[in-house]
Amino acid sequence: MHGFEIAESILETSGAVLQVEEGSLYPALQRLLVKGLLVGDWGKTRDNRRARYYNLTAAGRKQLNAEVKEYVRVNHAIARIVLPA
Repeated sequence: MHGFEIAESILETSGAVLQVEEGSLYPALQRLLVKGLLVGDWGKTRDNRRARYYNLTAAGRKQLNAEVKEYVRVNHAIARIVLPA
């Protein structure tokens, strides 16, 4: 996906709860590119506009999996505190 599609996908998938602004999204994508967690290839949108399309690298997938595991761990810890048995 290109940047605008990523932002739209986050908004739709989250049920309009999470909205990522361009001022946050594009710098984050650039940082991920520099770290080698994403690759970006230039292409054309359906409207024939130039856009960079992003894909996770193998290192990016590994990092994503680690981040998700950590999120789940912290989320469960918070749930144990907020919703005691």
